[in-house]
Amino acid sequence: MNLFLTTLFAAEDPSQTHHWLLPETAEIIYGGIASLIIFSGLFKFAGPMVKKSMAARTEKIQKELDGAASARSKSEADASEIRRALGDIEAERKKILAEADAQATAILADGRARLVKEVAELEAKADADLAAARGRSGEELRGEIARLTSAATSSAVAASLNERAQQELIESFIKSVGAAK
Repeated sequence: MNLFLTTLFAAEDPSQTHHWLLPETAEIIYGGIASLIIFSGLFKFAGPMVKKSMAARTEKIQKELDGAASARSKSEADASEIRRALGDIEAERKKILAEADAQATAILADGRARLVKEVAELEAKADADLAAARGRSGEELRGEIARLTSAATSSAVAASLNERAQQELIESFIKSVGAAK
């Protein structure tokens, strides 16, 4: 009896199955039909939305890729422009330095020419000043010699002449002045 009850209750016990791995046959049939209905509904209604979202995602990614490619090409163009401008800047710098060197050389040559001219003018002026100073000193020397000679002559004449010789000189001067009239 015990075996009978166990068999009877085993058939009625829902937790007991006919196989340890597979569910009951009715569950497989009803579960399969339900799954087919759900999957077909998903395929019919959710499939287009998934396709649309995937297409939108693909379009968005393609747009980002195109934007990145255009940004890269623009960046490469800008980089080449900067490199070209840098080359132009280098050429312009060399040109400006060459012009500055030429101007500096011209200014140095002009300055040297002006200095040579000014030195020649200063030397000519110094020579003229020296000649004038020599002339003045010669004139002053002659004047001083004449003054000293006349003073010495009058002293020598006064010392050498006695009173009688002086009288004769004065009288002869007076006669010569009277004869000339």
